[in-house]
Amino acid sequence: MESLSAPIRRGPVTWQGLLLAVSLLNFWSPPTTAQLAIVSTYAAEGNNVILQIRNKPPNAIAFSWYRGEGANSNRNIGTLTMQIMRMYKRGPAYSGRENINFDGSMQLKEVTMKDNGIYTVVVYLSDSKKEIGFGRLDVYQPVRVPTLLASKTTVTEHKDSVVLTCYTNAVSTQWFINGMDLRLTERMKMSWDNRILTIDPVRREDAGNYQCEVSNPISSAESVPVELDVIL
Repeated sequence: MESLSAPIRRGPVTWQGLLLAVSLLNFWSPPTTAQLAIVSTYAAEGNNVILQIRNKPPNAIAFSWYRGEGANSNRNIGTLTMQIMRMYKRGPAYSGRENINFDGSMQLKEVTMKDNGIYTVVVYLSDSKKEIGFGRLDVYQPVRVPTLLASKTTVTEHKDSVVLTCYTNAVSTQWFINGMDLRLTERMKMSWDNRILTIDPVRREDAGNYQCEVSNPISSAESVPVELDVIL
């Protein structure tokens, strides 16, 4: 990289030179402080979870937590003041399961599906300023065993088609044949949500035991195998 230094020249400094110097200083100015945020988290329904603060300023003197996006007083959960006498004040959105810790994080006990969503934290600083951050909590239920059904289980090669449907409300669906990952061919089409597999036309190599596995961030489950028989 070339040096930014320039040879020293005698004579008066022009306005163009000063503007160039200022622009270079602005270009090389150090980055600003990282943005305050809540660490987005997921949890299983019924478990306890702690919502942590990322990039917390060192001179924080109070933390105020809210449900939803924004510091709406009607959705205030509580405020913890860290000055000479530590004080905790509950807000209208307090349900009896929340607790603000001394590091500013918030513990939420026995989470339910109603706890899904955005949370807001306001951090008050010693210089009478404040910062605001946001984050998301996603609560999941354990997935149920999916049901795999086929439009036909015995089909004729080069003539018939088959539709296999994995019934589930899980986040993710993966397909297997004979215990191995299913590799799609040009004759196979998958629905946008990966829950419906269509094979048209069917060939002999498509015969086997099909399964779908469904999952979310906390659990997974496999369907009972469905055997597809391909005849000539």
